[in-house]
Amino acid sequence: MTGTGTRYLYLARHGEAAPDENALTDAGRRLTDIPFDAVHHGPLPRAEQTARLIADELKGVIPRVSEAAGDYVPHVPERAELPAESANFYLRFLAGATDEERERGPELARQALRLFTGAVPDGGQDRHELVVTHNFLIAWLVRDAMHAPKWRWLGLNHCNASLTVIRYAPGRAASVLLANDMRHLPAELRWTGFPAEPRV
Repeated sequence: MTGTGTRYLYLARHGEAAPDENALTDAGRRLTDIPFDAVHHGPLPRAEQTARLIADELKGVIPRVSEAAGDYVPHVPERAELPAESANFYLRFLAGATDEERERGPELARQALRLFTGAVPDGGQDRHELVVTHNFLIAWLVRDAMHAPKWRWLGLNHCNASLTVIRYAPGRAASVLLANDMRHLPAELRWTGFPAEPRV
């Protein structure tokens, strides 16, 4: 179905989590407030707490839990899908995924595409929706918006409380307007949750 309204999908990685991942650190609680039509979040505490902090600043928006916004592996590639020079690295990274995770993750990833992407259905007005989620799903949705191969969610990293925005306008390809944006965070809170490697 072709939509008539534009969907602006805001993807926020949860705030910085404590070591046991059951709560946010003080740094993880400092977020910006943007008016949204809907706030979705994954079921894990760090995503739920982040979504509630944002929703507390909004009027009339109740955060909704969605398993499709959770923390899962969206696609486990075969060696033949991967570039030869990085295949060993990525396959080692994914080696710990269980059979259940390898089956359930792609199913949830397909649900996420159905629920969170595409223009607003016919008769709908423009919408601004927030999904508070995890690095893997943000990477998966960016990959999809760019029409990149399924394996390419690997290597796309997003910092805690960073913002990615994808626009789904009727009759047009998706546009990634922002990716891993941290300008709303004070300098000392940027780059948390990012791999320990050179940062630009």
